[in-house]
Amino acid sequence: MSIRLRLAAQFGAILVITLVLFALAIYFVTQRARHEEFTQSLFKRAMVVGHAYADGQARPDADHQASYRQYLRQLYRTLPAEEGRVYNAAGQLVFREGQRPPTTTLPAAWLAEVRRQGRAVLEPEANYHETVGLLYHDARLGPLVVVAASVDEDGRRQLHGLRQVLAGGLLAAGLVMSVGAWLLAGQALRPLRRMVSEVDGITATDLSHRLTQAQGQADELGHLGQRFNRLLDRLESAFVGQRTFVRDASHELRTPLTALIGELEVALLPAERPTADYRRTLQSTLDAARQLSSLTNGLLQIARASGDASQVTMAPVRVDELLLQAHEQILRRYPTCRVDLELGDESMPDVRGNEALLLAAILNVLDNACKYSAGATAPVLATLLPLAGRLRLLVQDYGAGLSPADLEQVFVPFFRAASVRGLPGHGIGLPLTAQIMALHGGVVRVASEPGQGTQVRLEWPTITGA
Repeated sequence: MSIRLRLAAQFGAILVITLVLFALAIYFVTQRARHEEFTQSLFKRAMVVGHAYADGQARPDADHQASYRQYLRQLYRTLPAEEGRVYNAAGQLVFREGQRPPTTTLPAAWLAEVRRQGRAVLEPEANYHETVGLLYHDARLGPLVVVAASVDEDGRRQLHGLRQVLAGGLLAAGLVMSVGAWLLAGQALRPLRRMVSEVDGITATDLSHRLTQAQGQADELGHLGQRFNRLLDRLESAFVGQRTFVRDASHELRTPLTALIGELEVALLPAERPTADYRRTLQSTLDAARQLSSLTNGLLQIARASGDASQVTMAPVRVDELLLQAHEQILRRYPTCRVDLELGDESMPDVRGNEALLLAAILNVLDNACKYSAGATAPVLATLLPLAGRLRLLVQDYGAGLSPADLEQVFVPFFRAASVRGLPGHGIGLPLTAQIMALHGGVVRVASEPGQGTQVRLEWPTITGA
């Protein structure tokens, strides 16, 4: 079943149920009001019968007796199947007039209830017939029970007409609501059908298309279109980044591989060469292999840092201890580089992360600082500061610095500034650091000016931080 049909059916069903309940409420309220009105009219007629009977008994002459009996007969012919009865104080039937069979008897218990309560309705009765009893007090005759009964033909006709009107109205309303619900559902789903047709035109080879956004559309479908366009933006960025990464990685891998192949081909030439040439070839091959190994390890670390965070083992980590480890490794790697540490006297809070990845991030920052500040007179300064709920590491060097154009691309994999392309490296240190920090919920910021050096700031949320 389509969404349009389901929405139309559900909307129509809700409206039909609502109208049916409303119609039933109207019918039963009308029926009850009509029943109460008819009951009160019977009580009034019972009172008239009581007055007429008492007045007739007060004048015993034959003419008056005939006159009041004629009056009562005419009275009881005005309503369908109407009947009147009078019971004296001893419970004997002293008067009866009407269209019901004379053999019909009334329950003695009900007559006693009328005497006890003053009035009562005989229940249950069917087919719109009703019987009421009224206690009439007369000073000479004593308490009399006057019974009036009739069939509510007017009520029967009115309720029958009301049922026909309600049934016809419900049928017509159901048809109108079904058509209206179908049209409204189609109108509501029109943007969704447009979105489906536009999505069909988006392929993995062309992610530049976006869903059309209607002017002023702020409903759920409009929000869905906005979220989908944002998803396409992220996918397009990811695809572009992936293609760029593959292209640059292929280029970087080709350089040491070409050197390896060239040196090995030279070594395999049939002509005899001095031992020194072979040693130089082996040394060049070893340097290219090391460069290839370093590049491969960097690519593997980027892949690991870019993976699912739930698959990376996390535990409380002391960043100050990692900084000390990185400091020792950097000094072995760059013996002539001076790196000063400022840790402060207060205890450092722990951060939640992967120790190996965080160590790699700190090493990359310190490695760049030492590499690109070679020849500077001022030492590299690494400062670890606890903040409110965060931990900050500032690494300041006083090397050549970066231009604003180069600064915008420092997190692009394999990018290298023109001023440092003569130095060894592959341009994956800061991109790897950025991905590691993102994996740990942290940030990395770089500030630099040409000739003034570079400052790299790493920040992590702490475990105990508020």
